[in-house]
Amino acid sequence: MTIYVDKNLFHLQTRNSSYLFQIMANGELGQLYYGRRIHHKSAYHNLAQREQHDAMASWTLDQPDFQPEMLKQEYASLGKGDFRYPAYQVQAPDGSRISELVYQDYQITQGKQRLPHLPSTFANDPQTAQTLSITLMDAVTHLQVQLNYTIFPKFDVLIRSAAFKNQGIHSLMLKQAASCQLDLPDAHYDWLQFSGAWARECQLQRHHLHCGQQATSSLRGASSHQANPAMILARPDTTENTGEAIGFNLIYSGNFANQIDVDQFQTTRIITGINPEDFTWQLKPQSSFQTPEAVISYTNQGLNNLSQQLGAFYQQHLVNQHFAQQLRPILINNWEATYFDFDETKLLKICRQAQKIGIELFVLDDGWFGQRDDDTTSLGDWFVNQRKFPHGIDHFAQKVHDLGLQFGLWFEPEMISQASRLYQQHPDWVVGAPHRHLTPSRNQFVLDMTRTDVVQYLYEQISAIIEQTHLDYIKWDMNRNLTEIYSTQLPPVQQQEFNHRYILGVYHLYELLTTKFPQVLFESCASGGGRFDLGMMYYAPQAWVSDNTDAITRLKIQYGTSYNYPLAMMGAHISAVPNDQTGRITPLATRAAVAYFGDLGYELDITKLSSPELQTLKKQIQFYKKYRQIFQFGKFYRLLSPFAGDPNLVSWQVVNSQQTVAIVGYYRILNEPNPPYRRLYLQGLDPNRIYQINDLEENFYGDELMHAGLFIPRLLHSTMHVEQTADFNAQLFLLRALS
Repeated sequence: MTIYVDKNLFHLQTRNSSYLFQIMANGELGQLYYGRRIHHKSAYHNLAQREQHDAMASWTLDQPDFQPEMLKQEYASLGKGDFRYPAYQVQAPDGSRISELVYQDYQITQGKQRLPHLPSTFANDPQTAQTLSITLMDAVTHLQVQLNYTIFPKFDVLIRSAAFKNQGIHSLMLKQAASCQLDLPDAHYDWLQFSGAWARECQLQRHHLHCGQQATSSLRGASSHQANPAMILARPDTTENTGEAIGFNLIYSGNFANQIDVDQFQTTRIITGINPEDFTWQLKPQSSFQTPEAVISYTNQGLNNLSQQLGAFYQQHLVNQHFAQQLRPILINNWEATYFDFDETKLLKICRQAQKIGIELFVLDDGWFGQRDDDTTSLGDWFVNQRKFPHGIDHFAQKVHDLGLQFGLWFEPEMISQASRLYQQHPDWVVGAPHRHLTPSRNQFVLDMTRTDVVQYLYEQISAIIEQTHLDYIKWDMNRNLTEIYSTQLPPVQQQEFNHRYILGVYHLYELLTTKFPQVLFESCASGGGRFDLGMMYYAPQAWVSDNTDAITRLKIQYGTSYNYPLAMMGAHISAVPNDQTGRITPLATRAAVAYFGDLGYELDITKLSSPELQTLKKQIQFYKKYRQIFQFGKFYRLLSPFAGDPNLVSWQVVNSQQTVAIVGYYRILNEPNPPYRRLYLQGLDPNRIYQINDLEENFYGDELMHAGLFIPRLLHSTMHVEQTADFNAQLFLLRALS
């Protein structure tokens, strides 16, 4: 692990990558190189070469070749001859938006500290990370900016953020504050972004970069179903297993923007951070502003390798370490089994059946509180529904625990119903602009999480329930986005701080609860994947990937999510058929074969299943428990993509760390007439080991399976006397090393 500093040069070197920048002649920072690791030298004149171009502004008359528009920069401003989008912008009291951040000094420290008030990476062992902090200063406004860089060499990961401090005597207005900027010397990249909608999140889109601006962003007050904060730049010939790629992700759950700017010279600028639209931050004298952290990672070994190194990094340096390597429990959630129509007696029947078949955690979803019998009432009233639980929620929780099950509860802390006791007492706690119509969504409104009294109320209410029930798990839901954003507690000049202050309030509530109750496992949910981001994962190490539980559409959702997040973060459940979201009827085996690859759970009324179906569930649970370590923490490989090639075929694979056990999922969505021969090329095996696959008579060397492939026979040799559909078929291949 090395950070080299030679006069004006900084070289951050990990095991497989190098990141270089320099102090330029004007005192600002210039980017030199990011990519495959190169040897360190005291200077890189070749990388810093400049040429003079016509019709461009220059820094001074006597240095006409120093043209900001032509330079790769490290944290660019606007208005000094660089006409690309800037990383930051500050407005002075006189209205000027011009800044010049000039280098002051640097500091190198061992390790990585957590950020106050924001989710962030950390290094419990200082030897696993090294941090470089560069201090810059604007001489006119006395704005100080500290650019922070932390390298985690084992994972080839670079963490970047910026901290602003007003060292002057007048207030400044921060109008943009990116977490990182990266200028690359060419545009020969494909852009992989992960867009979607409710019930079809994280749909991979791969496009070649073009001249001009391309971006993904959110203005919803959440990272959103529509655009995940993660993205990847990959060379056009990069595959899952070969080639260069750079991964980006933001440890943030609010409005974000990932912007790519390809200029007229085919150079590429990437800026990621808080969305500058509808954002300002008042920097009073001696006050500070810290941006969220951005994660950057490089590989020259393909997209699978990028996903694997990021996933392993998050498990060690981002998520709650109490749960980082802890096997996640198999749960049953009552939502699709009962919706709001339940009482203690009905639920205990489900719990008893769950215990018999090996389920470990019962989760009581929406409807246990206030007068909640539908979605029009009681959000904010976090006290038990006495009609449904006449003896109290603590009595029911004890019954669940007595069965040997863990107990979990659903909360939607950030929301409020107009038909609630809380609304009658505190209508001013609702987010909404004065004299403006309030826009409902799912019959609910939003609590003002910028207010400390709101956060304190929620903390006290939820804490009391946790203590009463000895709670093991919380499903934290968030079912609508922000509208009419306004806080009665903020002065006019700070109203555009609302979106960021809102998510800081959410983080603060999470921090209070996870600190007081470190044994409680939190799962993040936002109508499914509406806030599937690293900011949430810091507090809640697993998340509900999507409200869509249909196994076939889940193939794309989970496949797309896997590019940027490990399987241990993905809640994946088996639900009833016809499926609630698609109406599709799929075999129970297929539903299980998809849900195994994540944190397994069930979303159906198991008291209505037949004895053979219950026996099937019991066998599924036994199988998952036996291989849970591999499913949740094994090395994951994508084999056949539903986004490229034949969309009818999907395949993926997990391998344990010893390469002695692997499990392959192979999915054929629709059966084919007269299909061609199919061979599946596996990954991650020991080429010199011999593997047995299921009950096949032949054994295989690892290199044969990876390079020659496994023959996959067609499903039906004859359609005569077929009584069940061959569509929606899934096959699991269990590989065990014999030597």
